[in-house]
Amino acid sequence: MDYYDIVLGINIAGIHVNIFGVILALVLSIFLIIRKMNPALAMFIGVFAGAIVGGANLPQMLDIVTLGGRQVVGINIRIIAGGFLVGVLIETGSAETIARGIVKGLGEKRAMLAIALSAMIVTAAGIFIPVAMLVVAPVALSVAYKANISKFAAILAISGGGKAGNIISPNPNTLAAAESFDIPLSDVMLNGFIPGVVALVTTVVLCNIVRKKHFQVLQADAEEPEDASSLPSFGKAIIAPVISIGLLMLNPIGDILGISFINSSNLPMDAFYVLPIGAVIALFAMGKGKQIADIATKGALRMAPVVLMLFGAGAIGGLITVSVLPEMMENALYNMGLPTAFLAPLSSTIFASATGSNAAGVLIGGDAFAASVMAAGVPAIAGAVMLHAGGGFLDIIPHGNVFLASQQGMKCSMAERIKVMPWEALVGGMMTLASVVMYLLGFWS
Repeated sequence: MDYYDIVLGINIAGIHVNIFGVILALVLSIFLIIRKMNPALAMFIGVFAGAIVGGANLPQMLDIVTLGGRQVVGINIRIIAGGFLVGVLIETGSAETIARGIVKGLGEKRAMLAIALSAMIVTAAGIFIPVAMLVVAPVALSVAYKANISKFAAILAISGGGKAGNIISPNPNTLAAAESFDIPLSDVMLNGFIPGVVALVTTVVLCNIVRKKHFQVLQADAEEPEDASSLPSFGKAIIAPVISIGLLMLNPIGDILGISFINSSNLPMDAFYVLPIGAVIALFAMGKGKQIADIATKGALRMAPVVLMLFGAGAIGGLITVSVLPEMMENALYNMGLPTAFLAPLSSTIFASATGSNAAGVLIGGDAFAASVMAAGVPAIAGAVMLHAGGGFLDIIPHGNVFLASQQGMKCSMAERIKVMPWEALVGGMMTLASVVMYLLGFWS
C-alpha cells in the first residue's frame, strides 16, 4: 500500500510486514487480553512486536500505528458524541424502563421473546452491547425465575437479542462498518434490519428448545428490581432513541422517496450531532435539563474504554493493511472458487473472535479488506452489512467483553457461561448467513 501524509509525517510506502509478524501481533494481543491487560495497550504491544518481527523498523512501526490511529478518528469522535445518548439512557433509567416495559407488555407466556426483544431494543437504542446486557440481565433473571425458564435459555436470549439489536444500532461497530465503506451510518442500520430479524427469530426458536434444559435460575439470582417509582415513564424513556434514530433515518427516506429537502445532499444527518440532539430533547422532556453537563460527562466516560480499544484495533488494522495477509486471504478465496465479497464477513469474524470485540473485528476487517471488496464490484452497502454481521458471529469468546458482561450480569460460573457459546455462535452464524444470502440474491445490486 502506498501512502504518504506530510502533515502527520506518515510514510507507509515500501513497508511490507510478513505473515509471521501479523501472527505474532494477534497471538500476543490475545494472550495479553486474556491476562486482563487493557485491550488497547495489549494491541499496541502486539503491533510493536509484530511490526519488528515482520520486517519493519522502529520509525516504520510508528508510521503503522499512526496510520491506524488516523483511520479511527472519525469513528471515535462520533462514539464520544454518542456517549451523551448512552448517558441519558443509563443515568435516567430509560434503558431499564424500556426493558421492563417490553417484558410487561409481552407477559410471562412469551417470556423468551420478551427477554430477547428487550435486549434487542435496548441495544438498538444505542447502548453498547456489553452495557445493554448488564441493564437487561436483572429483568431477564426475574422473568426466567417466575416463568420457570432455565438460566441457560435466559443467557442465550439476552445474547441473541443483543446481536439482533447490535446490527441495527448506532453503535461503535455500526459506525466502523459505515466508515470502512464510506457510506452513511443510517444505510448500514437500515439494511441490517433483515439479518437482525433473522437473529431474533433464531434466538427465540433456540431458546424454546433449551427452555427447561441445563442450569436453572435460583431464587437468590432473581432479586426483585428496586422500586421503579424514580424511573421515567415508558413514553419518556423512548424519546431519546426515537428522535435520534428517526433523524438518522431522514436521509435514506429522502433518498428513497425523492424528497429533496431531507435527502443526504441537502440535510445531511450525522451521528456526531444527531445523537446529542436526541439526548438533549429527552432530558428536557424528563425535566432533567439542569443535569445535561453531568449526564453528558458520565456518558462520555462510559465510552472512553471503547475509544481506547478502537485506537488499539486501528493499530492492528494498520499492521494488517501493510502486511501480506490481505493478499494471502484473497488468493485463498480465489483458489477455493469463492468470491472476493466473502472477505467482508470472513475477516470480521476472524478478527472479532481474535480480539474479543465486535467493534474491533469490524474495524480491523474493514481497514484491511474494504478496498478489495469494493474493487471486486461488490456494492458498498453489501460489503458493510456483511462485514458488520460477521463481527457478531464469534465475538462471544471468553476473553471478550460480551462474554464477561453477560457472565457478570447473569450470575453464572465460567463453565456455565461457556456451555452457551455454541448456541450463541449459531445465532451469529444465521445472522451472517442471512447477509451473505441477501448479497448473493442481488438484494443490494
